[in-house]
Amino acid sequence: MSLSEFFASLNQNGQLLAGLGAVFAALFAGIGSAVGVGHAGQAGAAVIAEDPDQFGSVLVLQLLPGTQGIYGLLIGFVIASKANLLGAGSAISPEAGMSLFLAALPIAFGGLSAIAQGKVAASGIAMVGKRPSEAGKAIIFTVMVETYAVLALLFSFLLVNGVQV
Repeated sequence: MSLSEFFASLNQNGQLLAGLGAVFAALFAGIGSAVGVGHAGQAGAAVIAEDPDQFGSVLVLQLLPGTQGIYGLLIGFVIASKANLLGAGSAISPEAGMSLFLAALPIAFGGLSAIAQGKVAASGIAMVGKRPSEAGKAIIFTVMVETYAVLALLFSFLLVNGVQV
């Protein structure tokens, strides 16, 4: 299939557009979470090597950047279900497919905030390593980044539910 044939098929197949949106939502948010959890995990390993008793606080901080991947996967499933991609169902219009694709973009790109959240979590983990009593403050700093992922999730969810298929 040539590139021009691919773009022509986009104009005729709403399900392909919706499927791309579902993939983008899960893919980009998942990448953000994987990178963010990785940053925090590296910092966590250093702290746990020095003080294994801090495992609980460090684990909470490491897990927080993983939520964006869950949000992206959730929107991806909702789009796939609405576009009849998960089972037998009728095709959707190109307009509905484009609308679902666009509805996926807030969480797809908002999910990349997990990278920044992982860096904040890594700093919080370093803080816990020096002052274990400050774990609550480290969690608050990390959750502040989460706010924007939650807003992206809400916006994508509202947009997806507004699409008539």
